[in-house]
Parts: sequence; C-alpha cells; structure tokens
Amino acid sequence: MPHVNGITEKATKSGRERPGRPGGNTADLVKRRYSTRFIQPSDFSNADAPPVPKLHLPDTESIQNISVDVAALKDPGLDPEKYTATVLSDASDQQLRDFQTSLRKLKNRASTDLQQNVYQNRTQFIKISKDAEKLNEDMRALRSHMSELSASVSNLSANTVVPEARSSFENAATRTRKQANRSSVANLEQIYNNQLQALWKEVEGSQKFLPAIPGRHVEIEQRRWAELDAATWKPKQKVSLILLNDHLMVAREKSRNRVNPNITGKAEAEQKVSTRLVAEKCWPLQDIDMLDLAPMGSARDKHEMANAISIRCGHESYTYQSERSSSTEKDQMLRKFRQTAEELRRLLRTDTQTHTKSTKAMEFYSTRDPTVAKKTDLLRSLSNSNDRSEILIDVDGKQKNLRWVEGQMDEVDIEVALQHFEEAVSLIEKLRTVAQGLKGNSMVQDLINTKIDGRASTLADLVVERLISTHSFSNATQTNIKWLVRLGFDDRARDSFLVARSETITKRARQCIFEGDLRDYIFQVSFVYFTLMRNTVSIFQQCFPPLMMSACVRWAKEHLDGFNVILSRQLSSVQRGSPTWNECMDQAKEHAMMVNDVGLDFKELVKVKEDRE
Repeated sequence: MPHVNGITEKATKSGRERPGRPGGNTADLVKRRYSTRFIQPSDFSNADAPPVPKLHLPDTESIQNISVDVAALKDPGLDPEKYTATVLSDASDQQLRDFQTSLRKLKNRASTDLQQNVYQNRTQFIKISKDAEKLNEDMRALRSHMSELSASVSNLSANTVVPEARSSFENAATRTRKQANRSSVANLEQIYNNQLQALWKEVEGSQKFLPAIPGRHVEIEQRRWAELDAATWKPKQKVSLILLNDHLMVAREKSRNRVNPNITGKAEAEQKVSTRLVAEKCWPLQDIDMLDLAPMGSARDKHEMANAISIRCGHESYTYQSERSSSTEKDQMLRKFRQTAEELRRLLRTDTQTHTKSTKAMEFYSTRDPTVAKKTDLLRSLSNSNDRSEILIDVDGKQKNLRWVEGQMDEVDIEVALQHFEEAVSLIEKLRTVAQGLKGNSMVQDLINTKIDGRASTLADLVVERLISTHSFSNATQTNIKWLVRLGFDDRARDSFLVARSETITKRARQCIFEGDLRDYIFQVSFVYFTLMRNTVSIFQQCFPPLMMSACVRWAKEHLDGFNVILSRQLSSVQRGSPTWNECMDQAKEHAMMVNDVGLDFKELVKVKEDRE
C-alpha cells in the first residue's frame, strides 16, 4: 500500500531485507524514532494562579513636593545633621538633587536680600545720624536759652533790693569791670593779678586756697557776718565772706589789741589798732549751694533769722548771719552768688561742649580710620576747627562739606566689601583728584589723602591676592595689574607677579621626577623652565611699560642661573663630550631658544659650570 511520501514503501522494503542484514544502522534509527515518547507541554495559563502582589513604587508627586523649610533654617538652635537625616532619610537621588538646588536658590536669594538691606540701612543710618546731630544742636540751644531765662528771672527778683556802698574789694572789682571795657586783655589780667595780691596780703593763708590762674578775680566781699552754732544758733565768731568768680572763701577775724594813750575821756581805753583775716574755708562754686533761711524759720524765729543764710557743701552745712539790721547785705550776697554761679556754669558748659566736640571729632576719625589715629597733628587741627561740618570743598563746581567726604569713603568701603574693584578704583581716583584741587586747605587735603591711602592699601591687598591666584591667565592678570597701577602700586604689582611666577616654576620643576633616564629628566626640567619663562615675559610685556622691562630680564636671568645649577648637578657624573652629555646639552639649548619669541636669547648662556672635585 503506497504512502504519499514513500515512507511506507521504503519501510516494507527495509523490513523485507531485515533478516538478511541484522543490526543495520537504518533499522536502529527507525526503531529509536518510533520508540521515542514526547511529553505534552504544561498549561501555563493563569486561570488558577493567585494574583500578583502590587509593587510599592515611589510616588513622583512626593519627590516634587519636598521643599526647604525656611522657618526651620531660621532657628538658631538648628542641628544640620539631625535636620537632614530627618528630611532626607528616605530620599532618592532625584530628591537629593532637587533639595540641593532649592538650598542654592535660597542662598542666592538671601545674599541678594542682604545686599539690598545693606544699601537701605546705610541710607537710613546716614539720615538718622544727621537728624540726631541736628536734634543735639537744638537741645544745646534750648538748654542755653533756659539758663539765660533762669538767670534773668533771678536778676529781676533781686534788683528790687536797693544796693548799699561796696567794700574795698567790691569797688575794685567794679572798677575792674568798667576798665575792662576800655582796656585790653593784657591790662585786665594785670588788674586781676593786683587784686589777688591784695587779697593774699589782707587774708592770711588765702594763697594756698586761691593760687593765681588767668581770669580769677574778686566779685564781692562782705565783712560784717557771724558764724552761728548749728545746735544753739548762737554766734561763734565773726567772719568775712569773699566771693570770687569761681570760689567762695570764709575768713575769720584775727585781732591784736593794745592800749592807745592818745584816747581819753569816756571812750574805751582800748582800741583795735590792726585786724587781719585768716582763711578758714574755701569751696568751689559748683560744689556748694547758698540758701536763704528767712522763709524757713517759724513765726517766732522769722525776725531772728531774717538775715541768715545757709551754705551746703555735700553732707556739711554752715550757717552765717549778717550783723546789719536790714537784709540788704544778705540779698546782695545771694544775688551776686547766683549770678556768678550761673556764669561759671555757663562757662564750664561751654568748655565741656568744646572738649566734647574735640573728643568726638578725634574719636570719630580715629575709630573709623586707624591711619588717621596715628596722625595726632591732623586730629588736633580737626578738633580745634570751629565747625567741621562747615568746612567746604569744591567738587565739580559745587560746594561740599566733610560729610560728603565721609559718604564717599563709605561708598568705597561698600564697593571693596562687595569686591566691585573697578568701581572702588574709580572712586579712589575721583577723591584723589578732589584732594589735589584743594591747594588752599591743607588740613582737608591731608585728611582726604590719609583716608584714601588707607582704603587704597586695603584694596591693593585684595587685588594682589587675586593676582597671585590668577597669574597664569593673561586677561585676568592684565586687569589686576591695571587696577594696581591706577592705585599707585606699580612696584608692588610687578614684584607680586614675578614672585608668583617664581613659585610656579619651582613647583613645576619639583614635580619632574628622575626615574633613571637622565636625558628624559633634563628634557622635562628644561621644558618647564623655558616655557614658563617665555610665558612670564610675554605677559609682563603686555601688562607693564617698557621702562620696567629690566626687572623682568633680571628675573629671567636669575632663573636661568638656577637651571644651570640643576643642569651642572645632574651632569656632574657624566663625562664631558659623551653622547649622553651632548644630547642633554642639545635638548637644553633647543628649549632655551623658546624665549627668542619674546626677544631674549639665552641659548649661549645655557652651560655647565666647571667640575668641582
């Protein structure tokens, strides 16, 4: 029975031939084929399988919602490590990057706000300072007017008393004041000296209380007074009250009595021939107070205490009574004491204000500028000027005072603090131009120059630091050196630049390590030396004028000598003229030709020193 593909027919034929060829390969293959069992595939459908659990994936919205807590950052007791561990404990990489970006934005915004606040606070501070100064002047004027009003009221109340004849010292003082209107200051001082000498001669021991000082003189002197006992109110001794322009002296009487035979009759047989005064007490007027005891007593004692006064000095009190029946002498003493005390207070207040202004001026300029504090002559000139704010200077055709100068100095300080070097250098140049135009006012010129020099030195320090850190970049180096030249620090810019380049050459040469191949080592060292020398000379020519080129050539020659020392030390163990020697020298001279690009020829100067054995 035939099959479609003939397999059955072949099998029959082979079956027929099987007995003739037992163990044939074909029969084995067919038997193995029909005996093979195929396992049915399993059913992988998920009809009866349990559901797959859901995965907990991170929420993208939570990543975007993490932000910086500004209130927590403002807390002075914030622990950064604890805060970050709490906030970013489960954060992913994206969360960390977003959090870092937020912190940087917050930092930039805080820096911008700080700069704006500095500008605003400075303007408000200057305005408040001017208002406070004006208010202080108004208060001083108000105090002066109040003092004058008080003195005028006292004089009006005291002028109702009819004055009596003056004593010898009072008349001398009156004549002195009248003559002072017609005489010079020298004559008035001579009259005051004569008064003090007469007082020293009349009152024993007064010179130790009242030494001679300019302007000291007697205002009034009254002799008919008695010191009363504080407990019994009875007279203790006769005294005299001598009022000076700054002191009040109490002198007791010292009498020497002898019999005068020329007097007869019912008159007394003894007569007081000479009476001297002895200084007992003396007080400065600003330390005492004189009170009228007439209204303080009771109705019974009013008549007895009508002419009494009380002098108080600290915790001590002294009572004196006039021997005259009327209260004219007492009222005269009280009125004169008040006038003199008020004049002394006004004089002391004026001296105190003058000294305060002088001290404030010295403190103001010395604390703001340490360089000004070292110039005592300049501070003394500023403090002795009548009104420092009214010292005018000409700026672009406009009149400015010293407050404008201080404002410009503040502007320079702000620009330096913000590292706006171009603006700071321009302001310093402007102020120097203003100072040069003040030929007629040397004091202000010295002040401005001193302040400018201090700021220029501070600014130069910052620019030099920047120059040292960027000396390898041509554009940055040109800008920094340009600022230093405009500030007047040409030599410092040159020296700082060359020193920085020297340190670079030394550092790079030390990085060349000798690993056994001498020719390779000489190649590295010579390439470092002459490459940096060429670049240094090129930058120097671009930044400095040709007149300063000699310093750069001298610097290059010094480093060439340093390279020759290294070359001699390395070739000291190599035979002169050998291939190694010649190859090392050729490499060094070839590299030395690199400085030809900047106008230097060091090829013939590269040499090895003689051997030292």
